[in-house]
Amino acid sequence: MGMPCEVNSILKLSPQQGYPAMLELGRTYQVQKDKYRIFPIDVPLPLVDQNWVAHADIVIRQLVWERKQTHLTFEITRIYSTPFLTKG
Repeated sequence: MGMPCEVNSILKLSPQQGYPAMLELGRTYQVQKDKYRIFPIDVPLPLVDQNWVAHADIVIRQLVWERKQTHLTFEITRIYSTPFLTKG
């Protein structure tokens, strides 16, 4: 018996999942995603919105699995001057 999980290298959030209304450099945010997910911790990852547009780099500081959800605490480390599409 195994544990189903996804491996992610981008943090994609919709407003319903907690995409920040305002991105602030150095600020810490908490969000949750359905399912168990594996993310790299303490390395920069792109933060993308529901349309796959990247707006910032984030660093995940904490990851907790609980009741088939992944709880993340992340910090914004860079805000892009020009957002860009990551998936066509």
